[in-house]
Amino acid sequence: MQKPAGPRSAIFHGPGSSQLLAPLEALLGKGNHLHAHQLNSRGYPYGSRTLNRFHFVGPAGGDNYTRLGIFSGIHGDEVAGSLAAVRFLHELVQEPSLARGYEIFLYPVCNPTGYADGTRHSRSGLDLNREFWKNSEQPEILLLEREIRQLRFDGFLSLHADDTSDGLYGFALGHTHAVNILKPSLEAASKILPTNRRRRIDNFPARHGIVRRRYPGMLGPAPGTRPKPLEIVLETPALASIPDQVDSSLLALRTILEEHRALLSFSQNL
Repeated sequence: MQKPAGPRSAIFHGPGSSQLLAPLEALLGKGNHLHAHQLNSRGYPYGSRTLNRFHFVGPAGGDNYTRLGIFSGIHGDEVAGSLAAVRFLHELVQEPSLARGYEIFLYPVCNPTGYADGTRHSRSGLDLNREFWKNSEQPEILLLEREIRQLRFDGFLSLHADDTSDGLYGFALGHTHAVNILKPSLEAASKILPTNRRRRIDNFPARHGIVRRRYPGMLGPAPGTRPKPLEIVLETPALASIPDQVDSSLLALRTILEEHRALLSFSQNL
């Protein structure tokens, strides 16, 4: 758990993402909750990239804030996650109590060239969600790994879409987080879209839409991070309508914040 980081006040637009992010300009400067900052890889090898980070500080919920990173658009063709991330910021600004006790760092487009081109991979031809903590020289990975090291997130939430799935599912490491956080979030989101009930999802064993393993190189904490942070990946069915994917993601995110807050409170009272 961390004290809130210092505020940032400027918003920047990267190629291909300006239309997505433009509505957030109206939210900046309204109160002291939301700030924006540009991350730029100028001077890095293998190309320059611009990522936008939005920083939202909820009302105090105790002595310490829980620091969450929310990531979307690491696959450039999964636009529903990026749209849901932007919508979620709107909801937080309108109802800050949703983020009581949280400090949220949100990255709506983690793969700006893929987003601009409408492709899963970046222009390097790589799946960026297989490059983390492998000494990658991709500029997007270097920027995000630097953020992860410096900000020391207590939790990682990633938004994805799967065009091979007929329903919602998610990845969660650890029994406690799978049962107490991911399970209720999928149940909440299933008001909009069904849960994938298959016994194997994305080549992994699954139960009630929950996968307990992960691919090497997925976005997450640095190896050896202690204590282990919350890690949840939400997957919407990409062939469903974009509005339904967005609405189901919003219900899931709201529930994750509620259930994680309750779990932390229970742990602290033991």
